[in-house]
Amino acid sequence: MPLSAYPLRASIAVSDIQQAVAFYEGKLGLRALRSGPSAAIADGSRVYGSGGGPALNVFQSATAGKTPATLATWYVDDIDQIVDELTASGVEFVRYDQLEHDTKGITARAGGGRIAWFQDPDGNTFALEADV
Repeated sequence: MPLSAYPLRASIAVSDIQQAVAFYEGKLGLRALRSGPSAAIADGSRVYGSGGGPALNVFQSATAGKTPATLATWYVDDIDQIVDELTASGVEFVRYDQLEHDTKGITARAGGGRIAWFQDPDGNTFALEADV
């Protein structure tokens, strides 16, 4: 059976699970569906729900923040509202020199739509995208 028949979950390495919990739950408003160990670290991981099911596995690891690439994207209806809410909770949006951003940090997406990026405390990059 092809992999397309199975659910997919992004896994994000963080250097400090308690700092990550404060960010993912406190600032992003994600709800932990379960917690568990990460390698030899008791209670070193969380699975967060988004979009109606498990979506994001966050685990403590020495490999945290090692990639500059976008690791996961939320597809939202009203990007302005979500950016405003996240900014109010203390999330800072990334601005890239080669792109033009509006005052909120949102830029035009290649092929249409709009996009904004933010990072967790370890520098893991996430995006918000909207078609309009």
